[in-house]
Amino acid sequence: MQYRKLGQTGLDVSILSFGASSLGSVFRETNEAEAIRTVHAAIDSGINLIDVSPYYGLTKAETVLGKAIKEIPRDRFLLSTKAGRYGADEFDFSGKRITASLEESFSRLNTDYIDILYLHDIEFVSSEIILEEAIPTLQLMKEQGKIRYFGICGLPLQLFEMLLPQVNVDAIISYCHYSLNDNSLLGLLPLLEQRGIGLVNASPLSMGLLSNRGTPEWHPASRELKEICKRAAELCASRGQDIAKLAVQFTTSNERIPTTLVSTANPDNIRNNAFWTDEPIDEELLKDVLDILKPVHNQTWVSGRPEYNGK
Repeated sequence: MQYRKLGQTGLDVSILSFGASSLGSVFRETNEAEAIRTVHAAIDSGINLIDVSPYYGLTKAETVLGKAIKEIPRDRFLLSTKAGRYGADEFDFSGKRITASLEESFSRLNTDYIDILYLHDIEFVSSEIILEEAIPTLQLMKEQGKIRYFGICGLPLQLFEMLLPQVNVDAIISYCHYSLNDNSLLGLLPLLEQRGIGLVNASPLSMGLLSNRGTPEWHPASRELKEICKRAAELCASRGQDIAKLAVQFTTSNERIPTTLVSTANPDNIRNNAFWTDEPIDEELLKDVLDILKPVHNQTWVSGRPEYNGK
């Protein structure tokens, strides 16, 4: 496993990191014992960054993860969680709720500090509450030693373009914008690098678009995007390859992307993902897949308020 610096935090993060959303049965019903083994397999594979949120499985993911990491020395991994989103349409970025949320996460996760605390999916609320109340609350928590670093996350890239010049954050999580079908995140890198902000790239499979199983019904992508991604997956399968492998290799090979989050509750899956990062990428297959995906290159979907989605 390779490691890269996360912005100016000084943290060395594995190029592949573990997203614990699957532990909350977000994608399928999961077995707790298997989920715990998956966390242990991730760390044994060299993965040292684990990300979770109280929103995933409505606190189930944090609870299961807490049981898993209770057995592991705290200095073997970096832990990030989130605050502000607690349900499909439940958002509360007030200082009081964020403070309570962190204490609740401490209890579920069996820890007394968080390495990075993110404000979760902030595109659904006005920027005023984020800038005037939520960020100052995180700054206070950092001064108190309850968190080491803090950041923001969301889907629209315009969200970061608008807010990052106005705040000092240590890191961001961006998802579905650096993968085989969408590399628009590259346009944000100059701003991140100029300000020394750490970048966590999430969902190299674009929330299931790049999958042999086909896209889940709830996926917000257009029918065209789903169909063309399916064709790309079928091409890989016809050559005896898994598009997931190509996607993970593609996202982790860019040295300007410090780490990429993948989520699974299967120990073999996370071991395979980690192993893939050390294998050379099939350049011919990559070229052919990118050719298929050209008609939908950088196509995305709306998330949150109009001002963050170019409207």
